[in-house]
Amino acid sequence: MDEWLRTASEFGVTVIDAMALAVILYGAVEAFVSAVWVHLTSSTGNQRREVWLRFARWLVAGLTFQLAADIIETATSPTWNEIGHLAAIAAIRTFLNYFLERDLADIRGRQIGKLKKEEKTA
Repeated sequence: MDEWLRTASEFGVTVIDAMALAVILYGAVEAFVSAVWVHLTSSTGNQRREVWLRFARWLVAGLTFQLAADIIETATSPTWNEIGHLAAIAAIRTFLNYFLERDLADIRGRQIGKLKKEEKTA
């Protein structure tokens, strides 16, 4: 039973790592194409910021998958190296998520401010 669980968890970790790779790769390609497009067209700072916010969302999603894979891997055979790796991934994900949420709240506040300003002038 123990060997079956190890084999299943190794397979699961490989699959989840592949999903994380796919998510991050897709986000990177999308961000690259969008950044080139925004750069070539007459764009505003908000459009550039939106490109990076979308990219950050993809990174957070990818890191969340990696965190899941690391949790499974650490649960089956924890070593201090793996626990340190897990802690680093969790810290990076938390750091990115915090700043992403802060930027999204800032953008929402600006949009609400614009709407209120437009209502007053209408």
